[in-house]
Amino acid sequence: MDAQEFFELHQDGCFLLPNAWDAGSARMLAAAGFPALATTSAGVAFSLARADHAAAGRVPRDVMIGRVREVVEAVAGPVSADLEDGYGAAPHDVAETISLAVAAGAAGGNIEDFDGRGLYDRGLAVERVQAARAAAARPFVLVGRTDALLTGGTVAEAVARGNAYLAAGADCAFVPGAADADTIGALVAGLDGPLNVVMGLTGGALSMADLARLGVRRVTVGGSIARALYGHLRAAARELFEAGTFGYAGAQVPQDELNALFSGVRG
Repeated sequence: MDAQEFFELHQDGCFLLPNAWDAGSARMLAAAGFPALATTSAGVAFSLARADHAAAGRVPRDVMIGRVREVVEAVAGPVSADLEDGYGAAPHDVAETISLAVAAGAAGGNIEDFDGRGLYDRGLAVERVQAARAAAARPFVLVGRTDALLTGGTVAEAVARGNAYLAAGADCAFVPGAADADTIGALVAGLDGPLNVVMGLTGGALSMADLARLGVRRVTVGGSIARALYGHLRAAARELFEAGTFGYAGAQVPQDELNALFSGVRG
């Protein structure tokens, strides 16, 4: 799949775009059969022993872009970059971040309207999406993310912001915090373009088939795979320290399989 085919995926149907945080996780997801991936800023932060959306100690932009490049180089298919809020409030900061992501080989990227403390003013948020669009010609898939629901806002606000970002040049609206059928259905009905939802945050009752019936176009899983793996790591550490047993090892991937996966050509 090339960048144009990735762009066309957003025009019809419903597809899953799992999130990687380094070259190894990307190669493992690609080996499962996924033709395209996204990155997760949360997963990158955790792998560096940093908090996600931290006011202090945030993963620097050059490090995040470096991880995007790692993922791009690890797989054959297109990669959409999690670029948080664009690493700066000003539209020119966002444009520079998008340009760096393009240079790193990303086929798409998302820009949030949340700076770690609250939502950007809607007018400024629109200008930021416009700047991002100007920095990257299609088929680069620009995703306008609103954290309205995560910050206590209404579905109506999420729809209004999502539509404003679509009108400003985003190819897809992303509304995290929508996990039930009623909310997702209302978003699909109100938005003037494709909707991305994030699943896997708490397990969730909706399947890909359910989301397709609701009219969702794109599904990501954010940092949930990374957090699940950290759950296994924590359980293994506790077993070793508290019980002195090695049951955790029963779920490991055999050494020769990992060697074969990571020594082969990308894809």
